[in-house]
Amino acid sequence: MRFTGSALRATVYVGEHDTWHHKPVFVEIVHRARAAGLAGASVFHGIEGFGSSSVIHTSRLLSLSEDLPVAVVLIDTEERIRGFLPQLDEVVGDALVTLDVCETLRYTRNEVRR
Repeated sequence: MRFTGSALRATVYVGEHDTWHHKPVFVEIVHRARAAGLAGASVFHGIEGFGSSSVIHTSRLLSLSEDLPVAVVLIDTEERIRGFLPQLDEVVGDALVTLDVCETLRYTRNEVRR
């Protein structure tokens, strides 16, 4: 079975070493998103990028970067994502957040396969 619907995707771009109370900020965001009942959250580790400082962070061996980019992707209805933004205000320091309207496709099985 397939379900479709409109959703809002929030992508939070942070550094892998950004912390909130001595733990990675991306971990805090995912845990808060789950506690808030959002539909989904995923963390993606970047291999190269730069932000407001224009310093390039890379995973290439010769550069040995210590703060690679991380993207935390949250998805739910527009109302729920916008309601979650104050949580981000609390834990995120130097970051970029993008909001994108998207269409979701959710596949489920009608019966359990054995």
